Amino acid sequence: MTTPDSDSLLAEQLLRLTRRVHRIQKHHLERSGLGVTPAQARLLRTLAHCDSPPRMADLAERLEVVPRAITTLVDGLEGSGKVRRVPDPTNRRVIRIELTEDGRKALRQLRGARMSAAEEILDPLTDLERQVLSGLLDALVDVNPERGPKHDHGHGHGQGQGQGQGQGQAREQGRTC
Repeated sequence: MTTPDSDSLLAEQLLRLTRRVHRIQKHHLERSGLGVTPAQARLLRTLAHCDSPPRMADLAERLEVVPRAITTLVDGLEGSGKVRRVPDPTNRRVIRIELTEDGRKALRQLRGARMSAAEEILDPLTDLERQVLSGLLDALVDVNPERGPKHDHGHGHGQGQGQGQGQGQAREQGRTC
């Protein structure tokens, strides 16, 4: 059973890890030389998983930010040629955002930077520790606030080699705008 003190320590550890992940990813993004911020990289990844060019309001909802933040991100990415604004074919008042070929190239480079960052972060862990961490993170990420976890916590941990690896990426990729 956990105590308030142990939960508080765990929460602090999670926050410290989150800050470390952001710091390392930012460092790897800067080294990539793409001139893309972490927020812009997230928007590019989101665009890549949309079936068709989304509206800016759709992007704001998906990224859980205010529409003004999306405008700023799109302005920067459009200025560097990675995205473009296109009119909606059915409603000329609506503007949609699509990746350009430069944006697709940037995404490929960003994937490399993310993989390098992940390798750096996970380097101290053994394969078994990575597998356990993946299962634990899935249990935390897959929680629906209204219904609780999506899976039974009593079963499924440590199932097969590689279980859980890349599931967060698959979830991200499975979403459409």
